Amino acid sequence: MKNILVIALICFSSLVQAQLTSKQEVATELVAKREADKKEITNNYLALKNSLLISDSLAVVVNATALQNSLKNFKFKKLSLEQMNEATKTRKEIIELATEVSSTKNINKQRKIFELLSVKFWNMAPKFKAADTTLHLQVCPMTSAMWLSDSMEIKNPYYPKNMLTCGEVKASL
Repeated sequence: MKNILVIALICFSSLVQAQLTSKQEVATELVAKREADKKEITNNYLALKNSLLISDSLAVVVNATALQNSLKNFKFKKLSLEQMNEATKTRKEIIELATEVSSTKNINKQRKIFELLSVKFWNMAPKFKAADTTLHLQVCPMTSAMWLSDSMEIKNPYYPKNMLTCGEVKASL
């Protein structure tokens, strides 16, 4: 009887240890997936901005669509109900703006919509930005248009031909 009890205790102990190890592995995988999702969102935004820099309206459409898709799949974590509602509302607005950008091939219209999208994106950047990425808020003082960049170097996506270097870094995350 004593042997059966010892064997049962050993089996139970092994099962508990296996479950704890499994939970740790799953948590690590989820954290890695979340960081990959954030990196994808950030990279899609930056690709959209860079397409505007080179005035490639077709690439803008592709990158705006990619941004929409990556945002649709993103799940917010560790927010209060009020914060969750606000974040979800803002994400929806960014997706709608990205949809507008992708629905036109007129580069000037794309830039105008991107200006609104960038304001909303900056407000959500702390939640979307990957841990290993630094984003800089850049503003053109002549127009007050803002955008985000992963570089301190100013490259104005709104006026790349006339005012490519017009702007300044206002903040960084």
